Amino acid sequence: MSTRETLLGAAALKSLRRTRGWSLADTARALSATARCLGQPLDSSVASVQRSVARWESTTRPILPSDRYQLLLAHLYARGVDGHIALGPGSDFAELLDALAYLGESEARLSDLRALLIRAATDDGTGLLALLGPTTRLSMAAALTDPARVDEVLIDGLRTAVGDVNAQVGSLPFARLQLLLAPVIESCRRLLTGDVPAALLPGLRTVAAQAYTLGGRLAFETRDDQASRALYTAATATAGQLDARWRRAVVHMSHALVILYSTPGIEAARGLVDAAVRDARTGDSVRVRARAHALQAEVAARAGAERHAQTALSLAWYDLDGDGEDDPALTSFGRDHLRGFEGLCELYVGDAAVAHDFFAGSAAALGAPRERVQRAIVSIDQALACIRLDAPERAADLLHSCVDSAVSTGGRVPALRLRQARKELRPWRREDFVAHLDDHLVEILGR
Repeated sequence: MSTRETLLGAAALKSLRRTRGWSLADTARALSATARCLGQPLDSSVASVQRSVARWESTTRPILPSDRYQLLLAHLYARGVDGHIALGPGSDFAELLDALAYLGESEARLSDLRALLIRAATDDGTGLLALLGPTTRLSMAAALTDPARVDEVLIDGLRTAVGDVNAQVGSLPFARLQLLLAPVIESCRRLLTGDVPAALLPGLRTVAAQAYTLGGRLAFETRDDQASRALYTAATATAGQLDARWRRAVVHMSHALVILYSTPGIEAARGLVDAAVRDARTGDSVRVRARAHALQAEVAARAGAERHAQTALSLAWYDLDGDGEDDPALTSFGRDHLRGFEGLCELYVGDAAVAHDFFAGSAAALGAPRERVQRAIVSIDQALACIRLDAPERAADLLHSCVDSAVSTGGRVPALRLRQARKELRPWRREDFVAHLDDHLVEILGR
């Protein structure tokens, strides 16, 4: 962090304040009022808070606001002058995060701050357009009236909104994420039926395919299977119009996982996985190809086809061992995820002890909030391995933490896996550790 950067941060904070027409004293009073609204009134006087604001905006030696003041500033600037919450590009909130970054705040802390405000925006059921900045909202309104007015700014804004919702999986309940994504999905549908400039169609279709795919997953998690099927159908058709075949492979894999957990048998899921492998092999993303092969290995293992499963796993490792530096889907799949698939294959057609170790290593590595749901699933699979190793009490301990994760996200897959694991514990149903688990399930999940 250079002196120039800190001065830029201070200037940005001053600009935000002046845009609102506030003096230093006005800002201090607004921060104090915000603190009271949050139920955390400040001990400091308005004059003391005003001095803090001045230090943040100093033209010689500006300082970074403390964590508490950052939270107050975030709540203050998240609501625009029109009274609506706006967190997307071009909003005052986005400008605030940029200013804090210049003043030296870490990316991790800024991500946490953003997550807190997204949660706050959905607490009362409002804020459906919170992830769309003011510029994007204006562009969208104009484009919905006349699709010929679609521009790169609008597409970038929609892409950012989809990314924001996706980043909050595991941090916010799926029902809230579904509400946040709904305006983007509806906008994409309407725009794609209009006369969008041909040069911008690939970008819009890419964003639409991403939105429909995420929407299909969220609808499944909230137990709306009809909407989920419709969204996956739309995602498949839209991605099929793109030259990048790996994008349709992503749709197929997401849909396959939904089918795997909502439809008896594995044939329907197998067809989608095989289609994903075909698309991935002709695509530019080795990461997507690795994930497709890993999913193919899981389906084969569930069917008892050990040799097929091991072959697919070998192909997945081969894909990941290649040079993926320029991969267009660089962060979509990695070694820690693949170890989870290895564990599944060992669980169904191999050694339960080896499976347990794979699951333990994978769960420990999946530490990001975005990976919370996946971590719960892997931990449940680890519990299943414990049961097969005749360690049911250890399995019950693992399942307790998974119950909390399942209810906090509203995730359907962890709940289904929990039900399966509980059935596996039937031989020990009279034991205290199973009774305690049942009490937890009844208390939290209502079953």
